[in-house]
Amino acid sequence: MERVIKPVYWTSRAIKDLEKVTKFNAMLHGFKKAIVIATELRQSTEILENNNFKEIGSIDEDFAHLKHEYRKLFHYHCKITYREGKTKIYINRVFDTRQNPNKNK
Repeated sequence: MERVIKPVYWTSRAIKDLEKVTKFNAMLHGFKKAIVIATELRQSTEILENNNFKEIGSIDEDFAHLKHEYRKLFHYHCKITYREGKTKIYINRVFDTRQNPNKNK
């Protein structure tokens, strides 16, 4: 049976994370570069909108204790955590790996 292509949906938590990452990058690189990075992060998740998205990224062990299987992508210094839902691919978290790892829980 052919898999249905599911749209990518950013959760409110992921959007808040992206705002934090953008502020962090603005401090490091300036506002214009931070906006470019945020835009590229959003665009990098579009790769999940295909039939073989399970082959993209790897299982995110930081979320292994949760009910669903979470997977991760990396773009620059950022880890993007996502999972498959019945009708959508949910982007759940965005984390800049240069920050305190305890914030990624």
